[in-house]
Amino acid sequence: MVRSLARNWWALALRGLAAVIFGLLLFVWPFISLAVLVILFGAYAMADGLFSIVATAKVSTNSSRWWSLLIGGVLSFVIGLLTFIWPSITALALLYLIALRAMAIGVIEIVAAYRLRREITGGWVLALSGIISILFGLMMFIYPAAGALVVIWFIGLYAFITGVTLVVLAFRLRRWTSVREQSVLGTV
Repeated sequence: MVRSLARNWWALALRGLAAVIFGLLLFVWPFISLAVLVILFGAYAMADGLFSIVATAKVSTNSSRWWSLLIGGVLSFVIGLLTFIWPSITALALLYLIALRAMAIGVIEIVAAYRLRREITGGWVLALSGIISILFGLMMFIYPAAGALVVIWFIGLYAFITGVTLVVLAFRLRRWTSVREQSVLGTV
């Protein structure tokens, strides 16, 4: 699984970049309307899901671990699609969708980090992203009546931090691939 993820490090980097851009847009336009937030979140969740599904297609089916990446991708894509199907979604419903997605993705990332712990160094970055996702989701459930601006900043901060951690992990996987290729070439 690590080799497949490392070969497709770019998909993880694109997921992270999409999250960073989404987070920055929410900071640049803090008084964004709910309709635009729904569109931005829907587009981000669908892109994130699509990149995960593409990465899953590249993972060997001999590995028993591919399913967690696929489930996370499908879940993200479906939640993104739901935001487009129900454009009149309320702020509270959107908040709960975002919270549910964050917590589900967080659990999946922690499970993946646990399984990868013996295969790569730096897997803690993925676990950290998972923990941040779960804490973010719980915070959204506990404080749903927070002001719209605070919620937008929470969403932006969450997306930015998660995106940065995914980009860091992607480049660690890329470096891992380069080191392995150099060691294989050195032994030939």
